[in-house]
Amino acid sequence: MGQVVLVTGVARQLAGRFVRRIQRDPEVDRVVAVDAVPPEHHLGGAEFVQADIRQPTIARVLAESSADTVVHMDVTGTPLGSGSRATVKETNVIGTMQLLGACQKSPDVRRLVVKSSTNVYGSAPRDPAVFTETTPAKSLAGGGFAKDTVEVEGYVRGFARRRPDVAVCVLRFANILGPTADSPLASYFALPVLPTVFGYDPRLQFVHEDDVIDVLRIAAHDPRRGTLNSGTFNIAGDGVLLLSQCSRRLGRPTVPLLLPAVTWAGSLVRTLGMTDFSPEQIRLLTHGRVVATDQMRETLGFAPRYTTAETFADFARSRGPGLLPPEALAGAVDRIAALSPGGSGHLPTDSAN
Repeated sequence: MGQVVLVTGVARQLAGRFVRRIQRDPEVDRVVAVDAVPPEHHLGGAEFVQADIRQPTIARVLAESSADTVVHMDVTGTPLGSGSRATVKETNVIGTMQLLGACQKSPDVRRLVVKSSTNVYGSAPRDPAVFTETTPAKSLAGGGFAKDTVEVEGYVRGFARRRPDVAVCVLRFANILGPTADSPLASYFALPVLPTVFGYDPRLQFVHEDDVIDVLRIAAHDPRRGTLNSGTFNIAGDGVLLLSQCSRRLGRPTVPLLLPAVTWAGSLVRTLGMTDFSPEQIRLLTHGRVVATDQMRETLGFAPRYTTAETFADFARSRGPGLLPPEALAGAVDRIAALSPGGSGHLPTDSAN
């Protein structure tokens, strides 16, 4: 008998892609796709079950499916359709609690894969240059998706203690980008002009949506070893990009603002519905975040196909040209930097543009 894989959050494009991909694997017999709303995209030959993971009915769905592998992808920072932030939080936290409770009762479940985020580390002025999987956050998340992921991972650790017979794998993804990316950061980069925090040029990491699908497959079943690598893993493409480099490659000018003005601008664009410019995103765009991926390569055995720069390039191509040609924008930024106090050393050069 092959695997029976249950996947949550399949109404979202990324989870839908994973469902379509994993059902083609020879190790998989059945895929059960679960969400509270029917997806607008097709799911191949997967069995769709309309169920809300926030409700106890998820236990019945899990029991009736006899799933031995659960891939929990319904942990996200963006609402679906007309959903609210409160609904997202309930799904992230309450939904995870209900799902884990169902997994704890199921004698069939042997593998659990959870989609998490490097947001658990936060973004703070005294952060280390690079976070490893065991580095504690320097500042506690006060709210938003970062707080959700911290709570979700806490519940997952509790489940792992109660069910040591279940292999548990938590994947902490860096910012996911690609042609179909739907995230607050993707919406930010889609703005015609990018508000930035004056005096800061944060380092950012990205992971391509194609690599997300590939590493989820490895986590769900490793054909080389036949077992799931348990543990927590940072997932990101090699290298980093500065925010100034991102703006140049997009051809979108930046508007440096003092931090209070950025906070006000964030409230404005949220009110206008342009993007979810949350306080945690403002902290990321101030202090940045970089994680180590040694465990991803050495223990999980995964090497991303896309670097951070290649991921952003693919994302930028899908968004079309910005207001200014990248070469012209780079020259303008450098001229402004040369006129700033202290000379031209404040903004990094970007020969690749």
